[in-house]
Amino acid sequence: MRTLSGASWRDFLPPDQTVDGKERWRASLGALLGVLLTALLCHAFTPPHASLPWLVAPIGASAVLVFALPASPFAQPWSVVGGNTLSALVGIAFVQLLGSTPWAAALAVGVAIGLMFALRCLHPPGGACALLMVMAGVGDPGFAVYPVLVNSLLLSLAGVLYNHATGRTYPQRHAVGPKVDEVRHRSFTDADLDAVLARYNQVLDLSREDLHMLLEQAQAQAWRRRSGQVRCAEVMSQDPVAVSFGTPLQEAWALLRQHRIKSLPVVDRAQRLVGIVTLADFMREAKVDAQAEWPRRLASLIRPTPTTHSDKPETVGQIMARQVRVVSQDRPIGDLLPLFSSTGHHHVPVIDGERRLVGMITQSDVVRALARHE
Repeated sequence: MRTLSGASWRDFLPPDQTVDGKERWRASLGALLGVLLTALLCHAFTPPHASLPWLVAPIGASAVLVFALPASPFAQPWSVVGGNTLSALVGIAFVQLLGSTPWAAALAVGVAIGLMFALRCLHPPGGACALLMVMAGVGDPGFAVYPVLVNSLLLSLAGVLYNHATGRTYPQRHAVGPKVDEVRHRSFTDADLDAVLARYNQVLDLSREDLHMLLEQAQAQAWRRRSGQVRCAEVMSQDPVAVSFGTPLQEAWALLRQHRIKSLPVVDRAQRLVGIVTLADFMREAKVDAQAEWPRRLASLIRPTPTTHSDKPETVGQIMARQVRVVSQDRPIGDLLPLFSSTGHHHVPVIDGERRLVGMITQSDVVRALARHE
């Protein structure tokens, strides 16, 4: 059954929770401690016979945001402090102008929201602060300082301490721009996200950085799901060109050029992987620091020394890297996406259960496999 607006009755039911019990307890305990700290301190410094309350009700709503939604733009310290205090002042101003009337209540909430937008401190409990001033008939501007401002400051401080102690970032850091290599490997850019958000044209209860992270992780999860049944053994290049520890540098260089590859796995007599030698290893050992000199330096490096003793490397084992990033032949190719996208690797040796070299897998192999499983 559909309503006049096109919504089903199911749309009015609450969605499933996406957080586990541990996070629920973390948020609940944080709100308890934050409100308790605020209440105890304000109560202790409020004179016994003072007419002012030591705690305002909207602080309870602020606690929900600060401790359960610490990444929300609505929950940041400036939103809490600025939103509550500004809205309280607006409500007090309308009480002075119109008294405790329905018009004052409506105008206070509407104007408070507009000002919070303008000062970038939109905070939902701020609307409650404005309404509270009108309903309680508060006409003293000092009320916005104490208890509203003081309550908000103490709650924000408690949020900083508790969220940091429980592994949450609060307040959220402002983005300073991603690194060049991070942008290169992203499937979409900041400009793409900005364009979509502009078309959406609604306030998000989520920071821009967290939205970016969630979209990237969702895409990676989709890749893993599509490729979960495809193993490295199915897409790797079998019988890769390999060399041994004692292979002369001249021979290894010739193999790299002949097969137009950038690396050679180094194996022992049992075909177990013991290292890898790359073009970068040759360049490093040749001490190439000037473009005009590199052919001469490289030729000098790979030329065999005619004597029995040499001061320079003569074999692959003397320049190879012993720490090699490898993958198992049974590993799903989806697991390789972070490796290829964030570490700069373009090709990875594939080994069996006894660490014997069985193949090489490249970025191109993974892309082709993913394209087949779209």
